[in-house]
Amino acid sequence: MMGQVGEQIKLAGLRRKLSTGQLAERTGINRRTIYSIEKGSPSNRIGYYLNVLKVLGLEKDILKLAKDDEPGRKLIYIPSIFFVFSEIRK
Repeated sequence: MMGQVGEQIKLAGLRRKLSTGQLAERTGINRRTIYSIEKGSPSNRIGYYLNVLKVLGLEKDILKLAKDDEPGRKLIYIPSIFFVFSEIRK
């Protein structure tokens, strides 16, 4: 998954005609780290990813992460169901 994220960041930079060096300059992150981000390395700090997204004008995309959590909304009801069954057993 991180490889795909890195590839999408790289393509976003290319669409904006920004080289790795230009991204490094604009983010204040060294070129080696930008290259690592573009490869999707999981060892990079999330702040670096956010900084790159900001320079690319994509910082709000991170807010879409886990926004619509259908399975999570279903889990909200599990504790209340458990409580109902435990009360019935008493």
